[in-house]
Amino acid sequence: MLAAALALLPAPAAAAEAAPAVDGFHWGVASSGFQVEGSNPDSNWLRYVEANQDGPDVDPVGNAADFWNRYEEDIANAASMGVNTYRISVEWARIEPEQGRFDEAALAHYDRIIGAIRAHGMTPMITMVHYVYPGWLADRGGFLDPEAPALFGRFAELITERWAGAGTMWVTFNEPLVFFGHEVEIGMIRATDMPAFLDNVVAAHKLGYAAAHAADPAAMVTTNEAFLPAVTGITDLMLLDRVRDSLDYVGIDYYYGLSADNLSAIHAASADFGRVRPQPDGVYEAIRHFAGAFPGLPIYIVENGMPSINGAREDGATRGDFVSDTVFWIQRAIADGYPVIGYNHWSITDNYEWGDYSARFGLYRIDILDDPALTRRPTSGVAAYRELIAGGGVAAGYRPANPPAKCSAARIPDSCLNPPAVDGPLARIRG
Repeated sequence: MLAAALALLPAPAAAAEAAPAVDGFHWGVASSGFQVEGSNPDSNWLRYVEANQDGPDVDPVGNAADFWNRYEEDIANAASMGVNTYRISVEWARIEPEQGRFDEAALAHYDRIIGAIRAHGMTPMITMVHYVYPGWLADRGGFLDPEAPALFGRFAELITERWAGAGTMWVTFNEPLVFFGHEVEIGMIRATDMPAFLDNVVAAHKLGYAAAHAADPAAMVTTNEAFLPAVTGITDLMLLDRVRDSLDYVGIDYYYGLSADNLSAIHAASADFGRVRPQPDGVYEAIRHFAGAFPGLPIYIVENGMPSINGAREDGATRGDFVSDTVFWIQRAIADGYPVIGYNHWSITDNYEWGDYSARFGLYRIDILDDPALTRRPTSGVAAYRELIAGGGVAAGYRPANPPAKCSAARIPDSCLNPPAVDGPLARIRG
């Protein structure tokens, strides 16, 4: 009788709170070629910068973070944190400076960069187009040119044959909808060109996907979507739903939340990034949305970061707290059964944020306009990320520095009725 009665008692708290341990997780950092490499060749974006850099709103790009020459330092800094995945973009404008002519010296230099990533035990994640394409394609109308998908497909075949395998992951196009917005901003296309632009990008993505799989049948390929609370269902229809048959994982870029008690994301529209209140718990809502919208596909947080203005924030939020809080919510999501396979912090260093050097996202700070030596200075995020990776996430009992938002616009009314709980099991996530 005693044994039967004991069997009916609740399990001990430790057992009830048990959570899975996930192995093979991608702990990553990210960057893009135009934003960090320097010595940029002729492209749609270089033309825009050079035409506007004497005005008040556009900084000259110059040598950026000079990653082209200092890649070994940045890759070593990533490895010292325990990072196992390093995302870069390779510049089509550098590889094919003239239509049909591929630059062997540039390809060989990328060989060395990708080789350095692998030599440090990290998996390369390579973005094929991160908003930037060659000047000769700009002369043809950019991605409105009917031949743009085929021209991109040829480029994709070249780079995947060269760098596929050994686990290399791929992103065909970075944030196609934001890419479209940038093209309107720099005067390449009009807002009314969206249908034709997206048709060509979708066609090009499918060619990039096919090229990566021809080079490596086991390749993992995506195009990432910027998570925009309240309208994500619409953006899915415009993009990811159209390519769901050519996605091996769902790539999410999560930066800003929107909720009943946090409307500060409106400041991001005017690039007043320092006034956007961090909302790390929104990454849980983003994961929950995409898991429901694309069942069966693993989820990777391809970009996530917190901006400052020249290193300062009005609210005093720190990069260390931000990355710890974000990983906490990823651990909660995995413990709740969501298939998250990786996280990239944007970015490894401060860089050129599309016309501006004051917006800072780097784990390593660089005062690019004022420091000719381009010294890499660790922020609080470096020590925090190193500790998170070594420990498989935050420790049990961790309490987020940034409290959860109320009624996230990501999933109304569900986020009001069923918000993610701070208390609960945390998955351990190991690389």
